[in-house]
Amino acid sequence: MDLRGNIALITGSSRGIGAAIAKAFAHEGATVAINYKNNALVADKIVNECRELGGIAECFQADVTIPSECRSLINSVASEFGKLDILVNNAFHPYNFIPEKRKMFWDLEWEHYQSQIEGSLLSTHSLCKAAFPLMQKTANGKIVNITTDLISKPSIPYHEYTTAKSALTGFSKNLAAEMGPFGIRVNCVAPGLVYPTDSSAETKENLKEMIIAQTPLRRIANPEDVAGAVLFLASDWSRFITGQTIFVDGGLIMN
Repeated sequence: MDLRGNIALITGSSRGIGAAIAKAFAHEGATVAINYKNNALVADKIVNECRELGGIAECFQADVTIPSECRSLINSVASEFGKLDILVNNAFHPYNFIPEKRKMFWDLEWEHYQSQIEGSLLSTHSLCKAAFPLMQKTANGKIVNITTDLISKPSIPYHEYTTAKSALTGFSKNLAAEMGPFGIRVNCVAPGLVYPTDSSAETKENLKEMIIAQTPLRRIANPEDVAGAVLFLASDWSRFITGQTIFVDGGLIMN
C-alpha cells in the first residue's frame, strides 16, 4: 500500500487507537496531522514516531467538540499542507468500559447522552463540513468514522456511548449518499473491545476472557488491528466502497 502524497488528519491521535492509526499511515508514506486536545508532549512523541517510520507529521491542538475549533483545525492543516485527502474521526468523549460502573438507563440524564453525542457526532459533523470544500476540489476524499460493534449487539448496554455511535453510523450513511457524486467516500470502522487503551485499562480480566471465548479468532482487538481496517478504507484498495461499516472484533459480530 502506497499512501505517499496523501494528507491524513486523525482526531484524538496522540494516544491509543488514534496513535496507532497515525503511525500506520506514516508507515505507508502519508503525511499525518496529529490532533490532540491537551497533552502536547504526548502528541510530539507520536509526531516523532511517525517521522521515524518515514512519514511527514505535525501536531495540531483542537477541542473537536467545539465547532469553531474544528474549522480552525481544518484551516490549519490546509495552510500547512495545502490540501486534505483523508479525515479519520476517531476522537470521542472519554468513556470507561467497566460494566460494574456503568450507569443504568434509569440513572442516566440527557446530559450524559449529550456529552457522548458531542464527542462523536457533533465533532464529526463539524469536521466533515469544514473539510468538504477541500475534498471537493480533488474529488478523491476519504472519510473514516470510528464507531463500535455494540451498535449491532449491545452485549453490555453502555447506553449513552452506544446511542451516540449509532447516530454516527446513520450520519455516515447519509453523508456517503450525498458525497459520493463529489468523489468522496465515507465509511465506518466498528471495533469491539480494544486493549490496551485508556478506555479499556480498567476492564477486568474475567470480562476479557468472556469476550475471547465468544470470539471466533479467540483474542481481543489491539489498536493496530483497527488501524489496518482504517488504512484499507482510506486507500485505493477500497475505491468502490462507501457507506459501509467494517467490524473489527474477530468475528464476534457477523452481518
